Amino acid sequence: MKRSSPTTRPMAEINVVPYIDVMLVLLVIFMITAPLLTQGVSVDLPQTRSEVISGNDREPLIVSVDKNGDYFLNVNATPELALTARELVLRVAAELQIARESHESTSVLVKGDQGVPYGKVVAAMALLKQAGAEKVGLVTQDVEEHL
Repeated sequence: MKRSSPTTRPMAEINVVPYIDVMLVLLVIFMITAPLLTQGVSVDLPQTRSEVISGNDREPLIVSVDKNGDYFLNVNATPELALTARELVLRVAAELQIARESHESTSVLVKGDQGVPYGKVVAAMALLKQAGAEKVGLVTQDVEEHL
């Protein structure tokens, strides 16, 4: 009597090559998007009520953003005339360089109009960061003063 062919058992192995391909694609996607999520302008916001800034060696640099989105600098020769973004960066960089050479500390502040879009204030802060300002503060009006 002849025996029938041995029964073939189903193969119990998993083909992992497609899973490895998917994992590599996901790894590349995360490597590309992770640095994009951490960009931005860092600002130290007060946790409670605002405080008066202590006196520094030099007059603070105050960049004002009016309701039209124009930039003004308080230490400019003509502070009532609007500056372009390039002029603002060059002027602030020059003021900060003078302060560093004379070993004086200088505060850099942004004063935005209440009606200006938020993006314009952030753009002013980015320009100040580009000019070399390490810390940028926001000028606010106290609630009691406003009422």
